[in-house]
Amino acid sequence: MPILRTPDDRFQDLPDFPYAPHYVDLNGLRVHYIAEGVDDPILCLHGEPTWSFLYRKLIPPLAARGRVIAPDLIGFGRSDKFSEIEEYSYAMHREVLVGFITALDLHHITLVCQDWGGILGLSIATEMPQRFARLVIMNTGLPTGDGQPTAGFMQWRAFAERMGRAIEPGRLVAISAANPDAITPAIIAAYDAPFPDESYRAGVAAFPLLVPVKADDPGAADQRRTREALKRWEKPALVLFSDSDPVTAGGDRFFRRLIPTANHQPHTVITGAGHFLQEEKGAEIATQIVDFLGRT
Repeated sequence: MPILRTPDDRFQDLPDFPYAPHYVDLNGLRVHYIAEGVDDPILCLHGEPTWSFLYRKLIPPLAARGRVIAPDLIGFGRSDKFSEIEEYSYAMHREVLVGFITALDLHHITLVCQDWGGILGLSIATEMPQRFARLVIMNTGLPTGDGQPTAGFMQWRAFAERMGRAIEPGRLVAISAANPDAITPAIIAAYDAPFPDESYRAGVAAFPLLVPVKADDPGAADQRRTREALKRWEKPALVLFSDSDPVTAGGDRFFRRLIPTANHQPHTVITGAGHFLQEEKGAEIATQIVDFLGRT
């Protein structure tokens, strides 16, 4: 179980990312996180194949309202990385995040989640509801394997299975954008920074294949439990999906039907953004979340 650690010099001079690194050790793994601001935590969870850099545009306005905590999942960012694809699992990612929240003793959390950040984060929020105060749900899902995944997701999964470690995170962010020309070479390089070569990309290769697509896949039962728990969720929930993401299209309607409190908030669609809406519309999303915090 070799563990890789990206050299620090890979993270020098990243655009609009002046944040000091923080670390916590969990069961022999070093987890990196950004921590800015004070008061109640705003926990920002990324997904595949990004890292906390994705939240850089949201951090200053949110840090004016609370303590922004943005960890890197294992295999991503400055966090440790397994060299072997087989070391990555739904259970491992979930256990590390639970350990992270417990180690930092976070309470009254506003969860801000997208992609795998939602798959994992919503599961944890419903398992540990006493620690969570609000949900902000963006471009994600709760895959149980009971129904047919979207065509967009299955195309992405087939691509990822074919490419494996050859997936280039920065290029993927760019081609997933509604306006690819806005994703500059410096931004692409920042998303690639955690991965000096393909040996570091086992987590990138693993994530798409960990999404449950059959009812008995690992994590599928947990996602069913999460759906049932969210039907009874009584705390505030804000749903912010973009208009140009084929992978999660329709997910906003799903969550608004599922979560009773989601319909207490404005039905907002982030226009002109693809899958990584934080990258393209970070300032707009931050405004929406700040307003949500003020209302609730």
